[in-house]
Amino acid sequence: MSAALLGCYDSFKKQALKSNAVIPVLFLNTLFSSLIFLPFIVMSGTSNALDGGIFHVASGGWEMHKYIVLKAVIVLSSWILGYFGMKHLPLTIVGPINATRPVMVLVGALLVFGERLNIWQWIGVLLAVASFLLLSRSGKKEGIDFKHDHWIYMIVGAAALGALSGLYDKYLMAPVESGGVGLDRMMVQSWYNIYQCLMMGAMLWLLWWPKHNETTPFHWSWSILGVSLFLSAADFMYFYSLSLPDAMISIVSMIRRGSVVVSFMFGALFFHEKNLKAKAFDLALVLLGMVFLYIGSH
Repeated sequence: MSAALLGCYDSFKKQALKSNAVIPVLFLNTLFSSLIFLPFIVMSGTSNALDGGIFHVASGGWEMHKYIVLKAVIVLSSWILGYFGMKHLPLTIVGPINATRPVMVLVGALLVFGERLNIWQWIGVLLAVASFLLLSRSGKKEGIDFKHDHWIYMIVGAAALGALSGLYDKYLMAPVESGGVGLDRMMVQSWYNIYQCLMMGAMLWLLWWPKHNETTPFHWSWSILGVSLFLSAADFMYFYSLSLPDAMISIVSMIRRGSVVVSFMFGALFFHEKNLKAKAFDLALVLLGMVFLYIGSH
């Protein structure tokens, strides 16, 4: 469910950014996401109505919130790079690049947590690398040079930070006895949206507003609200699955990246993007790599 919703989120984000200023769109996305979760924070803190339910937000001091602030910084950095990159690149290019995140998560687990890849996982990694190289070839047909296009670097940077965020999520949710922080999932999702909104508000006021007449103008689109709704629902499903006992971030991350199928279909059907046959083959390689990662993780 998270993967399907995330695919819709990516597609609405592409539409929201069409000929639009990036920073105000991102600010509004964080604002609407914060407003979605604010009632849960207030109700959890002032009444017992949500006690024991899936929408209850745990309370905690700075000892817990400092971890959530770091989470907000990582995610917001990924979003800023990702939003700028997506605005200037086809969705059928961005989606498959983002789908390589499970590979980055596995490599991160290898380096940070000392995990070792088996032969199935190595095949999955190599297939993902091969798909990236083939995707660069497909991009050249549209005038996109992977080696010299800074929008591509932004998407790759966003994917890398997204993978880092995934590893950090597992650390935040894991019980203390397992070496994690043991934070409540609703507390993480609710508050990191609010912290991001405050950070984006500062960026909007200090960086964008003084020069907004000289840059791409902002215009309202209902797809901006759709971005927040789909992302909030997708993240809720994601955090819920990650909070379950023995949840594996490598598996969760891999399934979540299945969102690329939805965003690819949107790119083909609604944005009428080009060179779809070659990109579909590249996408198939990514998905095949994810199958090998799944087999290897078992």
